[in-house]
Amino acid sequence: MKKLLLASCTCLLLLTGPCFADKPTKEKTVKDDPYLLLELFGAAFQSVRTDYVDETSDRELIEAAINGMLTSLDPHSGFLDDESFNDMQVQTKGEFGGLGIEVTMENGLVRVVSPIDDTPAFKAGIQPGDLITHIDGTAVMGMTLNDAVDKMRGKPNSKIKLTIRRKNEEPFDVTMKRDIIKIESVKYRAENDIGYIRIITFSDTTTNHVEKAIKEITKQVGKDKLKGFILDLRNNPGGLLDQAVGVADTFLNEGEIVSTRSRIPEDTMRLSATKGDLTNGLPIVVIINEGSASASEIVAGALQDHKRAVLVGTPSFGKGSVQSVKPIPGYGAIKLTTARYYTPSGRSIQAKGIEPDVIIPRAEIKELPIIEGYSESNLPKALGQQEGEKNKQNSVKDPKAETKSSSETEAKEQEEKTDYQLDRAMDILTSIAIYRQQDQKM
Repeated sequence: MKKLLLASCTCLLLLTGPCFADKPTKEKTVKDDPYLLLELFGAAFQSVRTDYVDETSDRELIEAAINGMLTSLDPHSGFLDDESFNDMQVQTKGEFGGLGIEVTMENGLVRVVSPIDDTPAFKAGIQPGDLITHIDGTAVMGMTLNDAVDKMRGKPNSKIKLTIRRKNEEPFDVTMKRDIIKIESVKYRAENDIGYIRIITFSDTTTNHVEKAIKEITKQVGKDKLKGFILDLRNNPGGLLDQAVGVADTFLNEGEIVSTRSRIPEDTMRLSATKGDLTNGLPIVVIINEGSASASEIVAGALQDHKRAVLVGTPSFGKGSVQSVKPIPGYGAIKLTTARYYTPSGRSIQAKGIEPDVIIPRAEIKELPIIEGYSESNLPKALGQQEGEKNKQNSVKDPKAETKSSSETEAKEQEEKTDYQLDRAMDILTSIAIYRQQDQKM
């Protein structure tokens, strides 16, 4: 009996003793050794395969696990299956299906970075900063970003209902029709003697289109009459890095445009302008807002740091991170944040954005109340006061009053369509041009 008891105690010590003695070493090994941690993953994977209430495919589980690992790092990393990867490639070429909004994930909800011009989302009044809480009545909370984007995609002309939460407003529903999104990345026109260039997104032909716009406007207005250019980057969600560099290079004669810095100092990349400013140094005013992100912030930051342009509008979005897309043949791709963007002066764009030189918020035109009883006729013993009262009593209704009222309404509607930020940008550009002309005469 004593021998049996002794043997039992010995076994107990053998089982428990090493656990206490090696606990720190074991914890350190588990934390640092990826192979041991993969055993944890394998155990969880096998448990789901065998015990989960519904049967799931192995590929589905592995892809979800990879996506979970990547999305836990930051909002812009993630796993792209074959379909999502193909959609992304089509989007950079300037044509894709959907609603026309650039989105990201924020606290479990989908946040709108910016709507793209002339798309269903833009026409429906979706604004930068809007939070999408429900898609066709299904809560977004719990979805991945890819899940939400997939749910918003669909056949052209099919309807979709989004529930929107907007700052200082009650949640509301917006119903729209999906469409094939064909992005004309650059729009331009001459506003009297000022060139207006609107960059909607940075696709693979943007730089060429900007160069074409500058040449066409210069030819239309005349080289000697042209005062300068307005570069409109509002609600531009970004796009290809090389196109952002190309656009900035179009307006710069020399100097760094942007640098990307990763965790490895040796991998720092600096991209600089080449010789030649296509506008010959004409004044430039750049308009940005909270929907200007990524590549558009690179252009704005470079032109601002080189004092090549005056920035107006509101602070930009602040997406200053670089994503590398690594294709995995047969499975899709991994999108991973690998570096941060820095402007020529060394400013990080990430989570800070670009601050305009002149803050110009979006403005609403409101009708102010008329101040009653404040005129010459209301002053005591005013000349012609009695005659004024007589005319007032004998006044009759103007038969054209209704027509006049209708015209005033139309005028008011037209006034409300006025782009206040663009008007102020043109005022600033005109002032700069006048100052330069006077300075050249002195």
